[in-house]
Amino acid sequence: MLYKTLFATTAAATVLAGAVQAQEHVLKYAHFQSADMSSPKHAAALAFESCVEGKTSDAIDVQIFPASQLGDGPTVMEGLELGTIQMGVVHDGPISGTYQPFSVLAMPYIFDDQAMAWSVMDGEFGDALFEDMREQTGIRAFGVADNGVRNFTNSVRPVAEPADMEGLKIRVQTAPVWVNLVESLGASATPVPWPELPGALQQGVVDGQENGVTNILNASLYQHQDYVSLDGHVFSWHAYMMNEDFYQGLSGDQQTAVNQCVDIAITIHRGMTAAQDANAATILAERGLEVTPVSPENKDKFREAAQPAVREYIVGEIGEDWPNRLDEAVQAYRDQY
Repeated sequence: MLYKTLFATTAAATVLAGAVQAQEHVLKYAHFQSADMSSPKHAAALAFESCVEGKTSDAIDVQIFPASQLGDGPTVMEGLELGTIQMGVVHDGPISGTYQPFSVLAMPYIFDDQAMAWSVMDGEFGDALFEDMREQTGIRAFGVADNGVRNFTNSVRPVAEPADMEGLKIRVQTAPVWVNLVESLGASATPVPWPELPGALQQGVVDGQENGVTNILNASLYQHQDYVSLDGHVFSWHAYMMNEDFYQGLSGDQQTAVNQCVDIAITIHRGMTAAQDANAATILAERGLEVTPVSPENKDKFREAAQPAVREYIVGEIGEDWPNRLDEAVQAYRDQY
């Protein structure tokens, strides 16, 4: 009887030890979109979870926290710095609040299309930016996926050229560069955290906002807006980031698995968001918005009004190095074609 008891106790301890060993690392993964498969961030997160747990035989336990459950963008960035959040997919504004050079990507009307934007961010420019970010913050950026081509929506009037922006109250991300962008076009800018945006639109705190199609759909922003202007002022990004100490605590094989699975997640995320951007006019019209295409001539007016002012602001904040590097990367892409 004693032998059987000892055997059962030893067996149970062995099973428990095996379970503990199997889950060596808990990876808390934060993003802000809703927890459904129509959300590019969540579809990509689920793919990452399945991929990593499969490749590591569950040694990494990926726990996904969607819909800002772990806090807004600045809170997640702080968690990534401290290591209380191991992985986050965060948009440009909060990133530039933690790592200022990221604000260079708020330069308006700089990319012609997704092909150019992806090439620049996947090339030497993106690599250098991410390495500098890792050194300065202790946050590793693996790469970026689309946060959507940003367009203006509002509840007051159609916007076809900068003069139509005059007097509009526009919500912007919580980083000064976005305030500068909107004010350069004659509107007034009000920083509002993402979770509070639907309420701000519904209550009339702001007349409008600027976002890509994915975010407009995901948060049902179209319910409180009447007009959308397809000016495409900024190619916005979500960065896939991890606390560097956590990453270095993984084995070589586990790091390889994470790298490979992030690549898969980014590919899914980009594809879903880019498809929505390409069909923006149809998708938003079906949601009841009056769509205003912006002609090339009027887009030049937007560029001439916004780009010099925003560039001057960015240079004043971070110097000329990163803006110049971005210009060079864009020109190098154009020289290929």
